[in-house]
Amino acid sequence: MDFTRGDNSFYTEENGKLLAEITWVPQGDTVAVDHTFVDPSLRGQGVAEQLVDRVVEEMQKEQKKIKPVCPYVVELFKRKPDKYEHVQSFD
Repeated sequence: MDFTRGDNSFYTEENGKLLAEITWVPQGDTVAVDHTFVDPSLRGQGVAEQLVDRVVEEMQKEQKKIKPVCPYVVELFKRKPDKYEHVQSFD
């Protein structure tokens, strides 16, 4: 799925309707990922993890760490440490 970069977010829309979004708050060399939303019509298709992966990709380019705040992201980072611990901030 393709995501559009917004101000501190990635999202996708269809006909003006928000279908998926992830947001973060910059904190110096770290970003706090604080919100993930996926429309019920897309749930169970891995879209939320795709959003997280897109943020991870972008923050690696910017040489920033990610502090998981959103409950989904916290759980995903716990479930898949091999995939995410290299970019996770443990502050």
